[in-house]
Amino acid sequence: MEALSNRSVQVKKRKMTFVEKLYLPAILNGLRITMKHFFKKTVTIRYPEKTRPFAPVFRGKHILKLDDKGAERCTACGLCAVACPAEAITMVAAERKPGEENLYREEKYAEVYDINMLRCIFCGLCEEACPKEAIFLTPETVPAMYNRKDFIYHKDRLVEKKDHSIDITKRQTPGTTHPTNPTA
Repeated sequence: MEALSNRSVQVKKRKMTFVEKLYLPAILNGLRITMKHFFKKTVTIRYPEKTRPFAPVFRGKHILKLDDKGAERCTACGLCAVACPAEAITMVAAERKPGEENLYREEKYAEVYDINMLRCIFCGLCEEACPKEAIFLTPETVPAMYNRKDFIYHKDRLVEKKDHSIDITKRQTPGTTHPTNPTA
């Protein structure tokens, strides 16, 4: 049989010396490596007491933003669901009823808005596709849970609370007003 390359190497089997048969050099080399690592500074971070710093562009948990009047920005156009490569966003649109003018900005709103965090790859395409700048990825991490159904975030967990606004000005398009930064 012919070799695929013409670079064949002939391996010669040589006899081990008495010291090599005792494996003493290998044991001493292993101890040397162990001692070298023993005196190095540890790289382990003691979570949750200390946390690793995140980059300013870190994409974490999703949030549906409210406008400066407290109404939902989302108009249920579905562009975020179409842009999602993992198909993690599910949305059902509904018409605004009389008397709900202060709850929703437009005539159409998302009656059901679900994000499956187990499928989400946190790419940020949903926030890029949104024409109303309604969905953002915050610098908060998604907490660990034990049930799969807890990772499906429904609208009640996604819409920001009026009293707890999250600053997303670093991710926002310049020129768009925000309740916590009205000058932007």
